[in-house]
Amino acid sequence: MNKPLRRVAIFCGLLVLALLVRVNWIQYVKADELSKASDNRRVLIDRYAHKRGDIIVDGKAITGSKESPRGDFKFQRTYKDGPMWAPVTGFTSQAMGSNQIESIEDSILTGTDDRLFIDRTLSMFTGDKKQGGNVVTTLKGAAQKAAFKGLGNRKGAVAAIDPRSGAILALASAPSYDPSLVAGSTDQDTANWQKYEKDPDKPTANRALRETYPPGSTFKVVTAAAALEHGLIDDIDEKTDSPLPWRLPLSTKNLPNEGNIPCKDASLRNALRVSCNTVFGKVGADLGNEKMLETVEKFGFNKEQFVPVRSSASVFSQKMDGAQTALSSIGQFNTATTPLQMAMVTSAIANDGKLMKPYMIDQLTDPNLDVLEKTNPTEMSQPLSGDNAQKLQEMMETVVKDGTGSRAQIDGATVGGKTGTAQHGVDNSEKPYAWFISYAKTGNGESPVAVAVVVEDDNANREDISGGGLAAPIAKSVMQAVLDDKK
Repeated sequence: MNKPLRRVAIFCGLLVLALLVRVNWIQYVKADELSKASDNRRVLIDRYAHKRGDIIVDGKAITGSKESPRGDFKFQRTYKDGPMWAPVTGFTSQAMGSNQIESIEDSILTGTDDRLFIDRTLSMFTGDKKQGGNVVTTLKGAAQKAAFKGLGNRKGAVAAIDPRSGAILALASAPSYDPSLVAGSTDQDTANWQKYEKDPDKPTANRALRETYPPGSTFKVVTAAAALEHGLIDDIDEKTDSPLPWRLPLSTKNLPNEGNIPCKDASLRNALRVSCNTVFGKVGADLGNEKMLETVEKFGFNKEQFVPVRSSASVFSQKMDGAQTALSSIGQFNTATTPLQMAMVTSAIANDGKLMKPYMIDQLTDPNLDVLEKTNPTEMSQPLSGDNAQKLQEMMETVVKDGTGSRAQIDGATVGGKTGTAQHGVDNSEKPYAWFISYAKTGNGESPVAVAVVVEDDNANREDISGGGLAAPIAKSVMQAVLDDKK
């Protein structure tokens, strides 16, 4: 072979080698990435070629599938009581992807999860249609219905937790949207989504997990926990050193109370019963930012939660002076929290100081309902001792029995709670948020439910907005639903 021909042969050999390397790189190294690429039409067609697995509540599916009206996607998602369950399920859309549980557990629901390999293989030989697995939630239908119905046409959110396990029992947000109306790929589905996104009331926002609000006086239970844990106060019925008026540290302003209430040197129990700003503001200032922060973060503040849907981090600032710490200790200044976070606070108090990690997926199953994965309850932290938790329970039960939370009373159960009316806006110009946090005890002393409710009622008269008036009845209905379910 002459020299030029040999060079051509070598060059052609290198081209063939490069082609082989490239083909193997694409087929093996990049295969997984390419198969999941958003613009891979074949993957999308296969994704919607069979019925999707279901999301389960109380043993029944709250999702389904139907044949698409047109196009090469055979099936599309449907939802039962979609607006009520949207904060739990999220949506899956042929045009816009998916979010929340629909996204997080997509591989189970579509049947592509590695744990479903045997099912996929057997279906090839048996001729059975490919099926997705199922997601079994911890949610209780009656509690969710009570929460969503209670919110009605008002903006707001409800989160309810079983304090003993951390299982989420209800997660409602209003106003909401119907994910069935955005599940397809038609122009109408896209128009529906654009309408939702442009709505100033934000129906697609998950207020229970993603919105943070000033907690107002509900935060006083956290300040009380800090006072007990750090030894500032031991006896909840002993007078505190709380002058009236009380001037904010390094300030020329006094901290006001709401109305003419008995707050001078009030005991911790009575201060919570009538909601004294001066007592709890001074407690926070006396403890200081560092000690308050230590207790607050044990309850879960300043950290995102994953349930498994991400919940925004609730905020308690790390560097504040005395006046700022005092205001933050009554749920104002920069303090902001999600409804889930305040439900976590309440559940820890109800569970004798032990905070369980919140979760809302109980099991993942294959199409035959065989369990692939089960969530085991885990302890997240111990924000306060058992003795101090029981003292705080006494205080919260006094609030419901003889104080501002009387509208949450339930026959045959012991209820503890705390109201809150959270000011916000420039110079508190906006209408306040109405809060209520609570738990219910059964006759045997167990606490199967802790609830946090926040209501944004733009239509109410400012003077009619209160946690006891707007939020407490909603919390009561949710607790009642859980208690009835236990009978």
